[in-house]
Amino acid sequence: MAMTIHVDVVSAEESLFSGIAEVVVVPGEMGELGIYPRHAPLLTRIKPGSVRLKIPNQSQEELIYVSGGMLEVQPSVVTVLADTAIRGADLDEARALEAKRIAEEAMKNRTSDLDYAQAQAELIEAIAQLRAIQQLRKH
Repeated sequence: MAMTIHVDVVSAEESLFSGIAEVVVVPGEMGELGIYPRHAPLLTRIKPGSVRLKIPNQSQEELIYVSGGMLEVQPSVVTVLADTAIRGADLDEARALEAKRIAEEAMKNRTSDLDYAQAQAELIEAIAQLRAIQQLRKH
C-alpha cells in the first residue's frame, strides 16, 4: 500500500475535498509545489491555478481550481485555504473566455492604476481557469 497524506481543500463557501492522497501538487507563489507524505512543515501563499491530487486506487488525478490563498503543510496533513475554489469538472470554459476578454479590454481602456491592477488580477484568474480546463482535457 502506498504512503498517503490527509488533504483538506476549503474555500470561504465550502469544503471541496477532504481525504487521502499519495501526492498533492499546488501552484505556489514561486512555482509548483509537489507534496508527499512526511513533507517538512511549510506555510506559503498560493497563486491562481490547479491543485492536483493523486488519489490511491484512482487512475485520474483530482483537479481543483483555486484563485489564490494559503497552503499549510504538516508531516501528515495538507490544508489548502483557497480564496475561491472550483472542482475541475465544474469549470466553465465559455465564462472563463469571456472574463479573459473583459479583463483584456479593461486593461486597454484603463482610467486609473487601480482599474488596471484589478483587470490584471481578473486576467490572471481567467487564464489560470483556462489552463485548468486544458489540464482536464489532457487526462
